[in-house]
Amino acid sequence: MDHGKDWDKTARRHETGASVRGVKICIHRGSNQIGGSCVEVEHGGQRIILDFGLPLDAESNDKNLLPAIKGLDGSDPSLLGIFISHMHLDHMGLLKHISPRVKVGMGVASRRIMDAALPFLPDKFPSAPTGWDFQPWQPIQVGPFTITPHLVDHSAYDAYAFLLEADGKRVFYTGDFRAHGRKASIFQRMLNKPLKNIDALLMEGSSLGRLAPDQRFPTEQEIEEQLVRAFAGTKGLAMVHASSQNIDRIVSIMRAAKRSGRVLLIDLYTAVVLAATDNVNIPQSHWQEVALFVPHSQRVKIQKKKWFDTLKKHSSNRVFIEMISQNPEKFTLLFRPLYIHDLNRANCLQDAAYIYSQWEGYWERGDYDKVKEWLGENGITKQSIHTSGHASPADLQDFVKAMSPGKVVPIHSFLPDQYASLFPNVEAHQDGEWWAV
Repeated sequence: MDHGKDWDKTARRHETGASVRGVKICIHRGSNQIGGSCVEVEHGGQRIILDFGLPLDAESNDKNLLPAIKGLDGSDPSLLGIFISHMHLDHMGLLKHISPRVKVGMGVASRRIMDAALPFLPDKFPSAPTGWDFQPWQPIQVGPFTITPHLVDHSAYDAYAFLLEADGKRVFYTGDFRAHGRKASIFQRMLNKPLKNIDALLMEGSSLGRLAPDQRFPTEQEIEEQLVRAFAGTKGLAMVHASSQNIDRIVSIMRAAKRSGRVLLIDLYTAVVLAATDNVNIPQSHWQEVALFVPHSQRVKIQKKKWFDTLKKHSSNRVFIEMISQNPEKFTLLFRPLYIHDLNRANCLQDAAYIYSQWEGYWERGDYDKVKEWLGENGITKQSIHTSGHASPADLQDFVKAMSPGKVVPIHSFLPDQYASLFPNVEAHQDGEWWAV
């Protein structure tokens, strides 16, 4: 991808914008797609960036995917910093390519989880940068900008929306949010006590085209009930394929496993991610309802990287494959593909169940073709029990009605053209277009 021409266009727009009084915004990526979100905001010649994501369709985390923004190498003091709404790669993955001189703001727990995940995911995850640590609803002053992070309900832990204030203007950027997770009360609070005098609402619309306007996604509590029924109907090992960073889902799986008389098995990566939340209400490896099951590939890495202290920290409830083989019906495995080798050797798949609990797009585009082949070889049928990390169209409508913004700007949606039929005061902008609030 050649950014030369794009850089020239953006530079010219930036120079023009700098000479105009007021707050100006450019959506560099995200005006007509889900993922890769990146928004630049300028006032008085000073700039900040909201999110810095890797596109969902990117085959690798390549430096050529960087948006044409001046100062990512740390050479331009007018770039004051980057603010990350949450730690999904499509919102922060390109941090891997910026200079450490560029300050980055993010949630305290998000920074800890990034640190914990990096040794296990070095090819995907950036290292946790230095910068501002968010506290929910506590304003941060950066140059002419006041940024207030608002905690939201999302499938990523420690996720935020941003209220941005400058020159008397108020912009609200939702990041990714929903109304049906385990923090749904936060969304309801936003409806009951909405922010006032919002000039521009940059609102995600991931669910548009997926649900009818009057439909809503299942709640996380309903997912728990579906899992209880699935576990009850499983005579052998229950396997749930879910992200180790979807903390809400892990809570649902553990609660369903406990209600079904099963112990939740997690790997070392999941154990360190859960510990990094630093939340006593989140399942941990030492809980009696949870046990550590380290797959062979992770044992090799532990030996090679000398992660013995980390392993010891999470080994109080460690189980081995022989124990699982003897009584598979007593366990629910938080499945990751790296377990396939161990499960093949253990001969413990009789009457096993596989439950897929992630975005179906990964399955459809072939990310898990090897898992699909393995299931076929073992005669195991895929079940799907999942709910979205994003607000339904009906919830988005409720949100816009409560906020009553001056204009609604589409972002993080494949169908920005549908906004006008659902919301008032829609003002769409293209990637790379500078516009005034």
